[in-house]
Amino acid sequence: MAAKKEAVNVNPKAIIHQRFGDKAHYNIEEIQEFSSNGCPGLVIPQKGPCLYRCCLQLPDLSVVSEVFKRKKDAMQNAAEKALEKLSDPPVENPSDQLVSRLSYLFSNEFYAICHPLSGHFRASLHREGDLNGFVPISIMPFYDSKISNLCKSIKPEVELKPLDVTSIIMEASARLSDTVFCSKELLSLKRVTPYPPEVLQLVEVSSEQGTHVKVIRVPYMVDKNVDSLTLDVSSNKYYMDVIAQELGVADASRVLLSRGIGKASSETRLYFCAPKSHELDVISGNEVKEGHLDETYLNTRASYLCGQNIYGDAILATIGYLWKSYDLFHEDVSSRTYYRLLLNKVPRGIYKLSREAIFAAELPLKFGTRSNWRGMFPRDILSTFCRQHHLPEPIFSSTTTAKTTPGSEESFKSEVKVFSKDRNLIFHCFPQESYKKQTDAIQHSSLKVLSWLNDFLNTDGNTINGNKGDLVFYPEHISKDLLAQIKGNYEKMLGFEGGNQDKMFEYRIEGAESEITPANGCLVCVGYCVWLVSGEEREIIEKNEEFEFELGSEAVIPDLEAVVGGMSVGQSGCFRTELPPRELIFAANGDSERISVLLSSGNCILEYSTTLLRVTEPLEDRMEKALFNPSLSKQRVQYAVQQIKDSSATFLVDFGCGSGSLLDSLLDYPTSLERIIGVDISVKALARAAKTLHSKLSNNSSVPIKSSCIKSALLLDGSITTFDSRLYGCDIGTCLEVIEHMSEDQATLFGHIVLSSFLPKLLIVSTPNYEYNVILQKSTPQSQEEEDKNPTKPCKFRNFDHKFEWTREQFQVWASEIAKKHNYSVEFSGVGGVEGVEPGFASQIAVFKRVCELQEGGELKDVPYDVVWDWRSSNE
Repeated sequence: MAAKKEAVNVNPKAIIHQRFGDKAHYNIEEIQEFSSNGCPGLVIPQKGPCLYRCCLQLPDLSVVSEVFKRKKDAMQNAAEKALEKLSDPPVENPSDQLVSRLSYLFSNEFYAICHPLSGHFRASLHREGDLNGFVPISIMPFYDSKISNLCKSIKPEVELKPLDVTSIIMEASARLSDTVFCSKELLSLKRVTPYPPEVLQLVEVSSEQGTHVKVIRVPYMVDKNVDSLTLDVSSNKYYMDVIAQELGVADASRVLLSRGIGKASSETRLYFCAPKSHELDVISGNEVKEGHLDETYLNTRASYLCGQNIYGDAILATIGYLWKSYDLFHEDVSSRTYYRLLLNKVPRGIYKLSREAIFAAELPLKFGTRSNWRGMFPRDILSTFCRQHHLPEPIFSSTTTAKTTPGSEESFKSEVKVFSKDRNLIFHCFPQESYKKQTDAIQHSSLKVLSWLNDFLNTDGNTINGNKGDLVFYPEHISKDLLAQIKGNYEKMLGFEGGNQDKMFEYRIEGAESEITPANGCLVCVGYCVWLVSGEEREIIEKNEEFEFELGSEAVIPDLEAVVGGMSVGQSGCFRTELPPRELIFAANGDSERISVLLSSGNCILEYSTTLLRVTEPLEDRMEKALFNPSLSKQRVQYAVQQIKDSSATFLVDFGCGSGSLLDSLLDYPTSLERIIGVDISVKALARAAKTLHSKLSNNSSVPIKSSCIKSALLLDGSITTFDSRLYGCDIGTCLEVIEHMSEDQATLFGHIVLSSFLPKLLIVSTPNYEYNVILQKSTPQSQEEEDKNPTKPCKFRNFDHKFEWTREQFQVWASEIAKKHNYSVEFSGVGGVEGVEPGFASQIAVFKRVCELQEGGELKDVPYDVVWDWRSSNE
């Protein structure tokens, strides 16, 4: 015992942590002393040693330490001073401390202070009849952190079984029978002797009458709707009794509370009835066992919302007593609040809310650059997700990669680990990609985890095996309750399930065309409005006057991105979609009577209208446009068109077609093409390409296509390093500015596969000329400034997503080797720049020509690619 006392005396900071936990905040202040022992006559003071002072902030106390040379000494001194000032000095045993704390709570001194729990003590004196003066035990650990921490010290498993707290407090109160009366029937405590009149007069509570607050009832039966209620919480009533009455129980002692929902300081909680088995166990003195609880009445929606088991119907309310006021604090809770809290439990919902664009924003699949990212950063979203599910903060670790060539810059890789409350590993993400900035590596790895979580949340709840490439999931380390909460199936309830990629949509673009049009990678700014439409009736449910996103990063819903991609600045577009779940509408707009009436009428749809306000092109395009007119991208298309005309090609395959920008542009030129195929590994990009091509080929576009001979168009989902017989023997294949987005090994594999298996008559491959970057980057002031500071520094790649950029020699060696091996000839050219003038073309091009005629063979049946879109002319 003596040894323990000595330990307590020498480590006051540990005592503060035991009693206050995370509510104790240590703020270190650095104090700089100046020495007068410098050079004689020197006016500038000489700095002395650095010292530290600590300010310790507790919920109802603040102290400042003396000055020390070490930070930890200042923190210990602040903790020691705080212990001296606390009115209820610590004792050694947690059970004794709990008894001491209860004694203080029922003292005259505590009644008169501003404290969340003292508000309940004052309100208990307004209760009528036999309930007068009784304080429900259930509320004590939620409004007094010391009570909560002491209960956890006495019985650590109480954190997972919060219903056991009632029994612990009742046992402690039995030792205070002279001052505190414990009622097992009421599950409440009461002061034995009345408060003196002079103590009661110290606190004057507002006598305001008729105070009402809106709350939400969440039925435990999932087939019942969430409803809005209004409670009368006037000052002459105890609001917990009002909630109890609404839940259908006798009094507040039968009501349990959830932990706070949302922000840490929020008074938003769920109130629900204690299960009958729990009351019987507590009254009889038995341990509360999970098996005793009737799972029939488990409220899955409420449990998911707060991260703990909730039974029966629940009331979601924002109400309670605060530190700085004697009056009852309350705010209305609407259906909008409820559904936004649900949205904040899933990664893409967190992102949507951060952008305040529930019907427009989507969590992007790639991070890109910090300058183009909008909304919460991936790392912050992942941290928020962990907090929402009561997990520790994720752990990020970064490593540097070795320099591959002299003068090259070091790069970073980042790993992410997410742990359970027991510090067991749940997720481990270890991407192999490296990035020039450590922060970018962390953001990319965080986004990879979030993307995986979105896929996992949207899969069948019966499977929990979620390993995917460089991310490993350990389901054995996650509790069943937490797994159920994470799965929850609320992704589908909130309208996050994947759409039908084969379904086309109709849109209309109005206004005169301007010269400024967006392309993938551009940062676009739009104004948009979403209407709920039922016949002739319509109501705005979301509006945003200025909304920015990076085109092609899938940062918005596909339909909106497809429409904006076909507009120019100043034009407006309009399209309609099917009605999403009503929960998503309420999350955006609330539960106004007008919205409810429209929804109940049936046959509702959503109508989007948007205007393209401005376009900021990517750095790569801005550099190119500063030097080239027309742009390099248009020059590449023109080069391909000339090859098509010279070869009279009728069958074209675009390898790595992405969102279809090349195929779309080819339709603007008169060519001999009759059949076109695009292949890519991004289904979403292909869906955007389908919508754009469908509009043009189906004559829905305001601009008629010039390539009017097209009879069929096919978009396929697959890797261009895998053979598919439908692409075999095409007249011309294009692969423009694609290979640099692959690893060098994959680019070489593609070269061998395309020339040995696909066997195109003509293959055009373009890629950036790294040697030209010095000219492009000199055309931008920022790059020039960087070069002036370090003229020997290597040029940057043109795009953040480029895995490599080759010099002319490297590109020619690569192309010549694969051409020779597969009996093709190869010629080199390019666009941008002048042939024969250093440093060559900005985009270098290799044109491969098959030397031998294609041999007719048996029927080929290798078709691993999935069809995303198949269009055929009505004349076929």
